[in-house]
Amino acid sequence: MFIVVTYDIPGDHRRNRVAKALEGFGYRVQFSVFECEVDEAQFRKMREKVAGRINPEEDSVRYYLICQSCLAKIIIDGLGQVQREKPLFVV
Repeated sequence: MFIVVTYDIPGDHRRNRVAKALEGFGYRVQFSVFECEVDEAQFRKMREKVAGRINPEEDSVRYYLICQSCLAKIIIDGLGQVQREKPLFVV
């Protein structure tokens, strides 16, 4: 499944920890945005890792699951491209 993860985390320490956790699952495409292609088990693990690093009273993390037909409709103006190759990440 292809997932876009966005987050708004005011604390630098927590924000850095979340970014580090997400780097194990996908590509950082903007400062607070990751694109991840994972299976269901990896998605559960990713959410567990992120949940353990945020303060739910102050932080917001959103997961947008993108279907295959919608993935082909992503439009990017300017730099960048959708990362589809399977990265080799050690989690």
